[in-house]
Amino acid sequence: MKTESLDYALPSELIAQHPAAKRTDSRLLVLNRKTGELTDSRFGNVGDFMSPDDCLILNNTKVVPARFFARRATGAKIEGLFLAEAAGGAWTVMLKGTRKLKRGETLHLKDRDRNDFCKVVLLEKLGEGRCLLKIETEGDALTILEKTGFPPLPPYIKRDDDPLLARQDSLRYQTVYAQVNGAVAAPTAGLHFTDSLIDKLRAGGIDFACITLHVGAGTFKPVAAENLEDHRIHAERFSIDAENAQRINAAKNQGNRIIAIGTTSVRTLESLPGPGVEAAAGTTDLFITPGYEFKSIDAMITNFHLPKSTLLALVAAFAGLENTLAAYRHAIAEKYRFYSYGDAMLII
Repeated sequence: MKTESLDYALPSELIAQHPAAKRTDSRLLVLNRKTGELTDSRFGNVGDFMSPDDCLILNNTKVVPARFFARRATGAKIEGLFLAEAAGGAWTVMLKGTRKLKRGETLHLKDRDRNDFCKVVLLEKLGEGRCLLKIETEGDALTILEKTGFPPLPPYIKRDDDPLLARQDSLRYQTVYAQVNGAVAAPTAGLHFTDSLIDKLRAGGIDFACITLHVGAGTFKPVAAENLEDHRIHAERFSIDAENAQRINAAKNQGNRIIAIGTTSVRTLESLPGPGVEAAAGTTDLFITPGYEFKSIDAMITNFHLPKSTLLALVAAFAGLENTLAAYRHAIAEKYRFYSYGDAMLII
């Protein structure tokens, strides 16, 4: 399949720079994938399109404050993204402007108030902006990032190191049900839920199950290959425990719908060997493209994704390419808000 078939033109003013005032105030576009019918609604009314005993799959990963700032000895600002801890307490990170940096160079990691926090040494350049840093202070990565890190917002959301905006983003670039630290990007379809909405859905007979998939920085990587099948997708860590596997199997066996909240939940369930769902943990690099036969999910909630992205390919695989592009054209015409802080789609 040609990657170009996943392209569309989006006016820049429709890229949401801030979340809706209230999570459930986000707009909701409902797409019937069998008929192509579109319905405009609000996320607070999502329960109107569900039935008792539907099972919603939540990704309970928790976003770590992975974005950080440092300065060179010259005073030049460096922006980075924590990816993982490496051997000996070093960090694997993404750094902007690595061309100017030298191996062995000492940088000064800043705290959230823009003060020097500790020294870090550039041990190695790993390629494509990835670097290995030695952190010259005590503590594990999460402890240090809690003092120095900012929400790892995607590059199309314009933020600097403003502490006030960082505090606001720390609340809103996180689902209300986040539990397990490990993501460097939010599972954004879940950002529209509130505790009260979840309670309301439960009271209406909706069931919930949780999986964990730690969203990686590769989620923002565009498909550069001319053909989709030539693109290599990033790998991400996932897990599902026995209790939640049993809940999903029970719903499936009773003929109830499995509704995945976000592409991350879809990829996790579809990565399991089946038949049925069993407790598992590992990594997945499953790349779902049009023509894929889904075995686990019956509906999904997702945000609006970037052109020529792996996430849009997954949505097109589930809803159909023409249905998806028609829905996106409608959303643009109706001025829906796009991407991580934008509005949502329910595909049934």
